Amino acid sequence: MSEVKVNKISPRTGTTFTIGDAGDTVTTAGDISALNITATNSLTVNGESVTSANPTFTSISPDTITNDQTSITITGSNFVSIPVVEAISTTGVITPADSVTFNNSTSLTCNFTLTTDGTYYIRIENNDGLAVRSSTAVLTVSDAPVWTTAAGTLGTIAGDFSGTVATVAATGDSTLAYSETTNVLTNASQANCSLNSATGVITTTDFGGSSTTATTYTFTLRVTDAEGQTADRQFSLTSSYAATGGGQFN
Repeated sequence: MSEVKVNKISPRTGTTFTIGDAGDTVTTAGDISALNITATNSLTVNGESVTSANPTFTSISPDTITNDQTSITITGSNFVSIPVVEAISTTGVITPADSVTFNNSTSLTCNFTLTTDGTYYIRIENNDGLAVRSSTAVLTVSDAPVWTTAAGTLGTIAGDFSGTVATVAATGDSTLAYSETTNVLTNASQANCSLNSATGVITTTDFGGSSTTATTYTFTLRVTDAEGQTADRQFSLTSSYAATGGGQFN
């Protein structure tokens, strides 16, 4: 059951209101400066339907943001221009959106600056007072991972070396995973290394593989936290072939 609320309309003599599914009618006998009406499900004024419905919430994108001001898109239905949008922390703190853009009745674009990490419900209230709140805390505010290993060279390694080549590291507020976005470090025909996704340790059984020429291998690694936030950084490793061979040096 939804309610139709029409406030401060000014009906003239003989205006007929049909209220509710039962078809009950009210006809004004004289001019009225203002009239407040609440009807169940439907309201018809002089044969024309007046509708108002609760907004609904479907999803947001992205669903994980940092503390910086971030734009999110809210999808749902029955939005009107321009609703009030709020992020409600699971601790109860309410933060209104910095700005709300009405795209259409099913889409809103909102900017939020949420300085406290946590999870948040989203609440939308149309300007007729009808509102909806997401049933779960759909928005996560979390710090993105940060690399602590400087970009650039990780060292010069003897060709054919076997063992630990280097270790990369980052910090974050959750479990981190390391991966390569290029196809150089872990490519058997190039650097021929392995990357431990949990620890960031780079190892090899034969650095540079079949190559016998000094080569600089440039690659990009990605660190991803439990919320799916990522940070990329470019590194390089160089192979060296000397007459005496063997060993690692940096």
